[in-house]
Amino acid sequence: MKIAIATRSPDPITCRWLLRVVMAALACALSACALIHHDEKPYAVISPEQIRIADDMRFEQGDWPAKQWWRAYGDPQLDSLIARALATSPTIVIAHTRVAQAQSDVDLVRAGTNLQVTALAAVDRERVSSNGFLGAYSTNDPAIGATGPWYSEGIVGLGASINIDLWGKQRAQVEAAIGVHNARLAEVAAIELEMSADVAQIYYGIQTTYQLIDLLVQLQDVAAFDVNAHATRAARGLEPVTQTELARAQLLATRRQLVAARASVTQLRESLRALLGTGPGDLADIKPVALPVTQAVLPPTLSYELLARRPDLQALRWYIQSSFNRIDAAKAAFYPSFDIKAFFGVNALHLAELFTHASQQINLIPGLYLPIFDGGRLNANLSGARTASNTLIAQYNEAVLNAVRDVAVTGSRLQELDEEAALQAQKIDAVSFEQASAQARYARGVGSRLTAMDARQTVLLERISILEVDGKRLSQAIALSKALGGGYRETSPVELGVR
Repeated sequence: MKIAIATRSPDPITCRWLLRVVMAALACALSACALIHHDEKPYAVISPEQIRIADDMRFEQGDWPAKQWWRAYGDPQLDSLIARALATSPTIVIAHTRVAQAQSDVDLVRAGTNLQVTALAAVDRERVSSNGFLGAYSTNDPAIGATGPWYSEGIVGLGASINIDLWGKQRAQVEAAIGVHNARLAEVAAIELEMSADVAQIYYGIQTTYQLIDLLVQLQDVAAFDVNAHATRAARGLEPVTQTELARAQLLATRRQLVAARASVTQLRESLRALLGTGPGDLADIKPVALPVTQAVLPPTLSYELLARRPDLQALRWYIQSSFNRIDAAKAAFYPSFDIKAFFGVNALHLAELFTHASQQINLIPGLYLPIFDGGRLNANLSGARTASNTLIAQYNEAVLNAVRDVAVTGSRLQELDEEAALQAQKIDAVSFEQASAQARYARGVGSRLTAMDARQTVLLERISILEVDGKRLSQAIALSKALGGGYRETSPVELGVR
């Protein structure tokens, strides 16, 4: 519908007539719009009762991880590596780029809801058809202003348009874009948590291997002594050569472990370098430090608190909320849309008359668009939005259950390793007593040095065992901090209203 309005004040009778026409058209539109044939039932979001650890699992009560949880280990080298990873890692850069893209999408969608004003200037050089709408102007008739058949039409002015969001479609689209942006922000926090945990795991993997190498070097010295001692005894006929060969086999096995351990350090350093996104010579040497002490503790309750502490779960909640807004927009598309377009400027078939008062033109074009027959496009769009939303809800429910499982399994494993470490420490005390006794007998001349060295070998092997347990404890402690959200805290988590 197009209405041209003159520059004088509009007639009140005309305005009332126009209002009646618009209201009648709107009433007809509401009664004749496309129908929603089928809308699937939304999936239910997981209940709070399922966000808890089983009653038969007992853990010591503690607090949630701090925001920079790794600082509790008191290791400046680790602090520096994680800070570098969070600042320069390619993965972090990509995540921030996705946030910027989401913000651009919000701005783009929001811009479509505002008043649009465009400046227009055009010149049209055309030959008028004798059989067309302007056929009278194809001849030269000065009486009617015709100088045809060639004309240079000019138009200059301002055009404006605005969509009237009667049913909230545009508002829902803006809110959906904002939901995606918020989800991307939560994803950045999740990636930072993943990155810091990975750096800590690799770093302490290197530190554990450093200590393993030190113990293996000591074990190699003991094995080398055993080979020489048994070879001497065999040469004197005091024992068979078999003992010498067994000692040599033990020495070779220890050397093989040393080679593997040193290669492991190289591989871990390369993994760390790739994680940080640094060049071959940009990663400083990592100095050996003692492993920190860990203990399995969990917050007194999980429930919805876990949802606010896990950035990956918050990201999924925002994606679900965004999907609900898309459903609202898909439903609003079934109803009539209304917009207003306007133009003010000058228009003339003769450029010499373009900027005269008589060439002024004003257009006011209210438009009503009613979907009646769309070939099923609107219903397909709604069905796609609903299916995508239900898929996200199902993924979210699975992610929540997995998060609870990760906390429970990691905490249980850490508790088990604490008990193993305590038992292994007692075993080391026992074999250390035996070593001290053998060394004392050798010092007094009532025992052989070979016996004392064999006792030392036993202690070294047990220390390697407890080092392995300590490494696993530290790895599980880092995993538990990650499973509990690593200090992330959403102060106002999105509340899902399924619709």
